[in-house]
Amino acid sequence: MAFSVKSKKSGKTYFLHERDQVLKGGHKVKLYFFATEPKEGAIDALPAGYAVDENDRTGLPLLRKANKEPKA
Repeated sequence: MAFSVKSKKSGKTYFLHERDQVLKGGHKVKLYFFATEPKEGAIDALPAGYAVDENDRTGLPLLRKANKEPKA
């Protein structure tokens, strides 16, 4: 089952996906995005080191790097 999150603003359910992308310089990056339906690339768990947040204005979910502990 794909990882899902429900929007607090709209009530819609969004599913997390990932895709490998090659940039112009040849660098490979992993893209994470949310979609309203689980399709090819849907993943079952939140990636390590990331947290889900929601855009206050639109209600769309987004992935952010989890906060690191403050330095002593």
